[in-house]
Amino acid sequence: MQLFALCPLPFGANTNTNTKYSKTTTTTTSFYQSNSIPTRVYSHRHPSVVLLENCTSKKELYQILPFIIKNGFYNEHLFQTKVISLFCKFGSNSEAARVFEHVELKLDVLYHIMLKGYAKNSSLGDALCFFLRMMCDEVRLVVGDYACLLQLCGENLDLKKGREIHGLIITNGFESNLFVMTAVMSLYAKCRQIDNAYKMFERMQHKDLVSWTTLVAGYAQNGHAKRALQLVLQMQEAGQKPDSVTLVSILPAVADMKALRIGRSIHGYAFRSGFESLVNVTNALLDMYFKCGSARIARLVFKGMRSKTVVSWNTMIDGCAQNGESEEAFATFLKMLDEGEVPTRVTMMGVLLACANLGDLERGWFVHKLLDKLKLDSNVSVMNSLISMYSKCKRVDIAASIFNNLEKTNVTWNAMILGYAQNGCVKEALNLFCMMQSQGIKLDCFTLVGVITALADFSVNRQAKWIHGLAVRACMDNNVFVSTALVDMYAKCGAIKTARKLFDMMQERHVITWNAMIDGYGTHGVGKETLDLFNEMQKGAVKPNDITFLSVISACSHSGFVEEGLLLFKSMQEDYYLEPTMDHYSAMVDLLGRAGQLDDAWNFIQEMPIKPGISVLGAMLGACKIHKNVELGEKAAQKLFKLDPDEGGYHVLLANIYASNSMWDKVAKVRTAMEDKGLHKTPGCSWVELRNEIHTFYSGSTNHPESKKIYAFLETLGDEIKAAGYVPDPDSIHDVEEDVKKQLLSSHSERLAIAFGLLNTSPGTTLHIRKNLRVCGDCHDTTKYISLVTGREIIVRDLRRFHHFKNGSCSCGDYW
Repeated sequence: MQLFALCPLPFGANTNTNTKYSKTTTTTTSFYQSNSIPTRVYSHRHPSVVLLENCTSKKELYQILPFIIKNGFYNEHLFQTKVISLFCKFGSNSEAARVFEHVELKLDVLYHIMLKGYAKNSSLGDALCFFLRMMCDEVRLVVGDYACLLQLCGENLDLKKGREIHGLIITNGFESNLFVMTAVMSLYAKCRQIDNAYKMFERMQHKDLVSWTTLVAGYAQNGHAKRALQLVLQMQEAGQKPDSVTLVSILPAVADMKALRIGRSIHGYAFRSGFESLVNVTNALLDMYFKCGSARIARLVFKGMRSKTVVSWNTMIDGCAQNGESEEAFATFLKMLDEGEVPTRVTMMGVLLACANLGDLERGWFVHKLLDKLKLDSNVSVMNSLISMYSKCKRVDIAASIFNNLEKTNVTWNAMILGYAQNGCVKEALNLFCMMQSQGIKLDCFTLVGVITALADFSVNRQAKWIHGLAVRACMDNNVFVSTALVDMYAKCGAIKTARKLFDMMQERHVITWNAMIDGYGTHGVGKETLDLFNEMQKGAVKPNDITFLSVISACSHSGFVEEGLLLFKSMQEDYYLEPTMDHYSAMVDLLGRAGQLDDAWNFIQEMPIKPGISVLGAMLGACKIHKNVELGEKAAQKLFKLDPDEGGYHVLLANIYASNSMWDKVAKVRTAMEDKGLHKTPGCSWVELRNEIHTFYSGSTNHPESKKIYAFLETLGDEIKAAGYVPDPDSIHDVEEDVKKQLLSSHSERLAIAFGLLNTSPGTTLHIRKNLRVCGDCHDTTKYISLVTGREIIVRDLRRFHHFKNGSCSCGDYW
């Protein structure tokens, strides 16, 4: 057959000499295949036999071998069989082969043991070469030989060789054997030929629990979760009761479907059947609960485990990190170290993700040092996680130094490009992308996702169209991850209608796709469209996750939909069994606070089941600033100063609350405290793109070459908008003289950027402005009137959201 056409005979085998026992030894052969010791050969159990039966390592085996040789047992088939079997068990095929080759009269059982050894410890090629030798030596093949080769073909995803083995099975009359046909079915499932696997299953005259479970696992592993669950029901209808292996096979499918209720039912079955005590079942349950967003139950499962493997610890660490409980993830990691469990690369990747989520550089350094001690610093996957961790901890310089010293793969390039993108280093990300292309490294969908993410932060429509065109030319625009990134990018570039067109064109949508579109609508302040899209999502197959609810609640906050937001927060917990994270709580405080329900917002904070973090208290302080509430503002600020004493923005917010209430003595105290601590207000900065160049403006700056022209144009424009009805709001600037207030207002960074854009673009051109801070009330009113008198659409993306100014009105409805 083609399988063996070019395969050389190993070990100097002579096909003309039959060194096996004659057919008269059939009884002896079957006798040696059993696990019992042939008492007809040995009337007593020699110590060497006992030692071999209890041997646990290759080192011990080498210590036992001299006793066997000394007592003359090295020619006895029992000892030869046992020694070869042990060498194969300990992964030493070369030593097993040396013993095998010196056996003059080779029983079939020795060949079977050697083949299993090659299948377990060597390459597929080596195993097939030895299989050829068996055929040449006229060994009587058994189903176990075919099964181990099929398993190896499946592990190597070698469908061609697997089909040839399948052909041999049919040729030799084993097609009705349940054991070997289950192995054939498993091969096809592993090689993504699930339909062929099902055909094999249908042809089986008798189906046992193993064959059913193999098919269930095949469908689950091939992404057909719903079908896998249906098969479990059919299996029970056929009289087969699921065992622990069935549960471990089906739970990943439940996790993929986020079917928490079904997962809980399976958990109940496992408990009633006594499988809950099995660590592999508990690990699968742990993983399922985390992936279904039920971290609380997962923690209870982990806590109740009688015995834990490294897989248990890894699942717990990664699950917590993925579910936004990074503090818990890191604490679990430390406990794992305390209990003497040695971390693996999977452990380190999980804990690095936790450090990245926390933005905790000190803990990241600790993990980095541990990587060096554990000799895991050469593992590409771990080092990619390290690059991501440093990038998310705002030390992209360290990430770049690690990148420069690594042997690079596509994944490494992608990690570094995304790292630059996440840190706002758009030029560096694009330069690295160009370098990657110049070196002939083939880009993949994740490379494009990194570049698209960078350009989304850039918020320049021209660049967005360029990368979109590149994705189309690379035939990757239909990839769900690339398409999702494009939707997100266009939304962040202000082109929300283009984002929706792309979204509607997508044939496949993941939950992240829905989240990107929902979040895009939310940041553009179109609350009704956000809720409509969310309702559409609920009717489909893709279920919302915690990020979905965060986006839609935030959208309700920006649009003043308080009742809808409250219902969503309740539904998230009661209907979808999703536990709120700190971000959800801060979104709820923002929802209530923006709407003026400050007492409700404060009571909500007091009743939180977890200690309120910076984002929650920051949302409360921001709401107090909007509604000029001193009492609650002071309470929120004092807590914030303890949690983050080095952030000057919170001091500025408190000072503004005091100023809006004319409490100038307290304003002075806050400013003095800021000076004593060396804290400063973040300067306002806006930028606009014009003819491939980014023009940056700071409040009150005169550094731009066209500054005189810009300020002169703003004076003229000021007269025009006043004539149209604009009235300055001097309360936007506090504690300065009236004429100075007007001067400061007119020199805010977004006004300078808008004036420059109007001067340098043709009539009718839409202006796209970016700002690093929230737009102040007076600038918001000013921009509305500018859009009216100039007939221009002006899109301003500030720290929080988009404002589309057109014909004297804003898309936010003056609620932001």
